Amino acid sequence: MREPADALDLLDPVLGHHIVNSLGWRSLRPLQEAAVEPLLGGEDAVLLAPTAGGKTEAAVFPLLTRMNRKGWKGTSVLYVCPLKALLNNLHPRLRTYADWLGRTAELWHGDIATSRRRRILAQRPDILLTTPESLESMLVSTHVDHRAFFSGLHAVVVDEVHAFAGDDRGWHLLAVLERLSRVVGRPLQRVGLSATIGNPAELLAWLQGSGQGRRPARVVAPPPDAAARPVVERVAGDAPSARGTVTPPPGDIELDYVGSVANAATVIEALHRGEKRLVFCESRRTVEELGEQLRLRGVTVFLSHASLSVDERRRAEAAFAEGRDCVIVSTSTLELGIDVGDLDRVIQLDAPSTVASFLQRLGRTGRRPGAVRNCLFLALHDEGLLSAAALLLQWSRGWVEPVTAPPEPRHLMAQQLLALCLQEHRVGENTWQEWWGGLGPFGPGAAPVVRHLVEQGYLERDGGLLFIGPEAERRYGHRHFMNLTATFTAPPEFTVLTGRMEIGRTDPDLLTEELAGPRKLLLAGRSWLVTYIDWSRRRCFVEPTDEGGRARWNGFGAERIRSFALTRALREVLLGQDPPVRLTGRATARLSEARDRLLDTVHPGGTVVTRLADGDIRWWTWAGHRANATLAASLPSVVAPHARGDDRWIRLREDVTPEAWKTAVTDAASGLCLPEVDGRAVRGLKFGEALPPRLAEATLAARTADEEGARTVLAEPMRFVALTSG
Repeated sequence: MREPADALDLLDPVLGHHIVNSLGWRSLRPLQEAAVEPLLGGEDAVLLAPTAGGKTEAAVFPLLTRMNRKGWKGTSVLYVCPLKALLNNLHPRLRTYADWLGRTAELWHGDIATSRRRRILAQRPDILLTTPESLESMLVSTHVDHRAFFSGLHAVVVDEVHAFAGDDRGWHLLAVLERLSRVVGRPLQRVGLSATIGNPAELLAWLQGSGQGRRPARVVAPPPDAAARPVVERVAGDAPSARGTVTPPPGDIELDYVGSVANAATVIEALHRGEKRLVFCESRRTVEELGEQLRLRGVTVFLSHASLSVDERRRAEAAFAEGRDCVIVSTSTLELGIDVGDLDRVIQLDAPSTVASFLQRLGRTGRRPGAVRNCLFLALHDEGLLSAAALLLQWSRGWVEPVTAPPEPRHLMAQQLLALCLQEHRVGENTWQEWWGGLGPFGPGAAPVVRHLVEQGYLERDGGLLFIGPEAERRYGHRHFMNLTATFTAPPEFTVLTGRMEIGRTDPDLLTEELAGPRKLLLAGRSWLVTYIDWSRRRCFVEPTDEGGRARWNGFGAERIRSFALTRALREVLLGQDPPVRLTGRATARLSEARDRLLDTVHPGGTVVTRLADGDIRWWTWAGHRANATLAASLPSVVAPHARGDDRWIRLREDVTPEAWKTAVTDAASGLCLPEVDGRAVRGLKFGEALPPRLAEATLAARTADEEGARTVLAEPMRFVALTSG
């Protein structure tokens, strides 16, 4: 391995000059040093570092150097992000780096004007910043000659790759990259940028797609001690087992219980005055309510969430970046790498759903020399307090969730084949698999999906060729098949305007429910009086009013599902284990009350079944939603019919006996069952209607199962406890 000083010398001399003289850097950061050689050598890689760890530069500097040395022409590097806002934030920086070498960088996403797109098509930029959905739109568009435009493509950088890999957008991204590779006729170097995760080698293998085992690849990560040499893990062929834990960074972490949004606002207003504070909330409604409460207390506050207009969010983020004594309240929209300036404090209401999210948020602080990363947790209720304590307990152990792709994405195979037929007009009925290079879900196993698409008229077949059929035209043909390029379903919302200025969007239920008196909305942290509703155009006109507005979004967003590991950590908290962080007196007292209340539901030696006087029998597994759903499906003789448990317990039949229990467990141990899926749930699966019903239900069932967690629970001792009251 080279000495640190050599890494900078390996980069293009002009780039090195600007790094030292324009950026004022004396040297590269550890991650940037370690990334130079593998990326210059054309290797695939995943670069791991906390927020603000220099991942963008670690990828872009070697690729710009390679671009110049190899004489790449046209659009040779794609920079893919999950959010348009992140692309907008990164563009000025990447444009500056490209300019140093006489190269160009441009944006392409849904908000880019048609005139600007025409210029991009006429003068291809060297680096194109975009989203997977926009990439696919370019592939299927009749206005883009995709073969000519992408002819010079050599490398793809995927920012926040962990945010893609954990859901269907990741499968969509991989499928589009495979199609791009076939269009350009060469493998594409793939570089993923990620925050700390529990299985980086598996993430790299996933990112390689059909290139796994065929192309050299490595995970590059700095050590926890920034002063130490970076760790470089080489991956040859199949990825080795993941590192399940990482060393948690030092930090100033405190857990408090406040009991309400109003009390949280009082604490935030009183603490850390004169500092910049970023507050994360777990719902848009809580963001709005906290924003209003802070304004009422005279705090300079800005808001950011997905239902605010782009202009409103940009104004808030710009004002916050320039301010000092102020607060910005956000959902996870500011969890990713969008720059909001130098922060002093991060505050978390209740708890994020994963340790990985917490690490992202914690990484927003402590960037100044001598500063310490910090986070203050303010629990609004007992569930939030217990969730925060469990999450911090797992974090303190260095545990981070593995990022795993959702299994069996059959619905996306249907979407991809339709998109491919739009792209190529006609595809061979025996050669369509070649477009995905052997990528697992898009191989021979997808043949039943293809047959169904033909039988139902989504595809036509003639002379051995497949092409778009009338049913696909009917369902997806609106606005040039725009709906076919989005892999998730957005809920219907009404646009809220004051005069000509858009504020954001609201749930239509707030505009249709019966109520006495004027109708008021809470949006952007302010109350608005509804003056007119344009039902046909889904518009709502408002004017400012006094407090009293309400916020609500139902939506189709992913349910917060606690994992087996975090639910088990919650049980440990109830058994007396405190996370090694500062607990306020209020938090300690409330934890003690929760432990007393749930004393009979936890036992260190196994699981517990409680029987109440009213016949309510609950099996306290503390196993998480997915494991409990798997157990309920696998133990039908003892589980109450149509029982709805949660991540902690499953309701059992009133007549269950120890003998029946033993028989049921023995039967289940020989073969677990997938959870049952309500056929109506398929409507929430984008493109699920293009699958045979049994395959759509099987897809959802596989995604709601946790067989490993279920087997762990079945192997544990179980004890019955009779309770006199609930």
